[in-house]
Amino acid sequence: MDGFDNFGASDKAEATELQRMIAVEQQKAQFQAQVHSFTDICWDKCVDSPGSKLDHRTETCLVSCVERFIDTTLTITNRFTQMVQKGAH
Repeated sequence: MDGFDNFGASDKAEATELQRMIAVEQQKAQFQAQVHSFTDICWDKCVDSPGSKLDHRTETCLVSCVERFIDTTLTITNRFTQMVQKGAH
């Protein structure tokens, strides 16, 4: 049962497409929130005093910080996926 039992075939297709579009928009919003989060964290960690240009140390710190953040997020996501898959079997 998909919750659309009272709809015709074209209405079901439209509702399904709408659900897909909403899911895509939610993923975009989640991605933007994550980018905002690591921007804040890495900025606070690496930038002492903003200027017209980033010095080499600050640039290196920002790159490393973002890479660590992404690696950590991927590791957690992969681990969670593994746990869900093991639970489904």
